[in-house]
Amino acid sequence: MALAARLDIRQGQGLVLTPQLQQAIKLLQLSNLELEAFVEAEIERNPLLQKDDRDAEAEVEAAPDAPLSHDMATDRISDNDATEAMDADHRDLYADASPGERSSGEGGEAMQAGGQIDWSKAGSGGSFDADGDFESLLTKEKTLNEHLEEQMHLAGLDGPDRAIAAVLIDSVDEGGYLRADLTDLAERLGCDLPRVEAVLTRLQGFEPTGVFARDVRECLMLQLKEKNRFDPAMAALLDRLDLVARRDMAALREVCRVDDEDLREMIAELKALTPRPGAAFGSDTSPSVVPDVFVREGPGGIWLVELNGDTLPRLLVDQRYHAQIAGKARNEADKTFVSECLSSANWLVRSLDQRAKTILKVSSEIVRQQDGFLAYGVEHLRPLNLKTVADAIGMHESTVSRVTSNKYLSTPRGVFELKFFFTAAIQSSDGGEAHSAESVRHKIKHLIDGEQITRKVLSDDRLVELLSGTGVDIARRTVAKYREALRIPSSVDRRRLMRDAH
Repeated sequence: MALAARLDIRQGQGLVLTPQLQQAIKLLQLSNLELEAFVEAEIERNPLLQKDDRDAEAEVEAAPDAPLSHDMATDRISDNDATEAMDADHRDLYADASPGERSSGEGGEAMQAGGQIDWSKAGSGGSFDADGDFESLLTKEKTLNEHLEEQMHLAGLDGPDRAIAAVLIDSVDEGGYLRADLTDLAERLGCDLPRVEAVLTRLQGFEPTGVFARDVRECLMLQLKEKNRFDPAMAALLDRLDLVARRDMAALREVCRVDDEDLREMIAELKALTPRPGAAFGSDTSPSVVPDVFVREGPGGIWLVELNGDTLPRLLVDQRYHAQIAGKARNEADKTFVSECLSSANWLVRSLDQRAKTILKVSSEIVRQQDGFLAYGVEHLRPLNLKTVADAIGMHESTVSRVTSNKYLSTPRGVFELKFFFTAAIQSSDGGEAHSAESVRHKIKHLIDGEQITRKVLSDDRLVELLSGTGVDIARRTVAKYREALRIPSSVDRRRLMRDAH
C-alpha cells in the first residue's frame, strides 16, 4: 500500500481561557509577597502603570468597619464583578483559537454538563509559569515544616486536635525545637492544657525523632526512647549534661552509679544522637507572615472583617502619559504597543480590585462559619469544606481553594492560614448537623473503652451500628481507619488480649 500525503478539514469545539482571565486566576492564588513581586515586574514592563502613593483608607469599597453577622455576612460584601471575574463565559473565549491551542493544556478547560467550566483543571497554587525556573522546583529542598505537615495529614488528626497540631508545627524552629509555651498556647486556642500536651505527645512520635522537644535533654530522651535505651542511668546522665560538657567523669560515675566502662558506652551513645534533628531539612528563610485580613470583635459580639491595606498593591493608569505617546506613534507597531499597554494596565487594575473583594468575600464567610472558634476556642471548630463556602458565596470550589492558598487571617486567637479553618465532617444519619471527625473518633474510643466493663468485644461492623444509633452515618472502613489512627488493635486481637488477661 503506497503512502501518500492528504489534507483533511476537521471541525471541532473547544474552550480556551483568555490571557486576561488566566492572569486574574493567577493573581488570586498569589501570596502578598508574590503579588508584590509580580506588580513590580509589571510596572517595569508597562510604562503606563504607576504606584498610587495616596492613603489606602478608601481603597476597599467593602466597608470594612461594617458589622459581620450570620445574616448579613455575605450580603454586605457581595459584588457581582468579583464573581464574574472568576467565572468564564462566551466573552472570555478565543473566537479564532486553533485546535492546537485548544488542546495545548495552557488555557484549555474541560466542560461539565450544562456548559459549566470544570475549574478544577485550571491549575493550582503550585503551578509554574513557562518563564519560571523549572529546575529550581525539581531541586527545591523540603523544609522541616512541610515534612511535619505531611505526617500530620497521615496521622489521623482531625478537628480540634489537628488545629492544635498545626499551631504546634508553626512553633517549631529550624532545629526542630518547640518554641512555644504550652500554657499560653492553650489559653490562646481556648482549650485545656492536657489536650495540648496529649497532641504534643503524638507529634513527638514524628520523624525525625527528637522533633517538638522543648530542650536538648528532651530531644535526646526522645531519641533514646526510640532505641529502647532510656534507663535510670541514662536519665541521670541527661540530667547532668553540664558534667558531660566539663568531662567530669568522677562526678558522672557517682551520679549515674555505673563503672568506667558503662559510662564510656553511655557517653558514646549520647554522642551518636542528633541534638538538632531539624537541621537535615532545607531552611525556610521566608520572612514573618503578614496577615491579609484582620478580624476583630465589635459591639454586641459580632465580628468585623477588613483587608490589610498594607498588602494590597495600589496602581494607577497614567492616562496623561498615554495621550502623549499615543499621539506621537508613527507606525502601526507603535500604536499596537501603546494600545496593548493600556489594555493590560486597565485589566491589571481591575483584577487587583476584584482579587481584594474576592478575598474579603471568602474570609467573611469563613468567619461567619467559624465564629464559635473565635468566641470559645479550638474545640468549637465546625466541620467545614470548600463546597460549603463556595455555595454560600456563589463561587466555584476551585476559586475558594485558590483564595485560601497562602492567605492569612489575623484573629484575637492568633494568625492562621485560611485553610486552617477547614475541618473534616461526618454526615448525620438523621439529617441533622454534621459531626466533626474528631468527635466521631472520641465516640469510637469511648465505645471500645467500655469493652472492659461489658466484657464484650465490638467488631467494626458493630461499631458502625452503634454509631448509626447516635446519628452518625459512617462506613465500616472509616471506622477501621479511625481505630487504627487511635492505635487500637482489631477486634480479633482485642478478644485474644482479653482472653489472655483472664
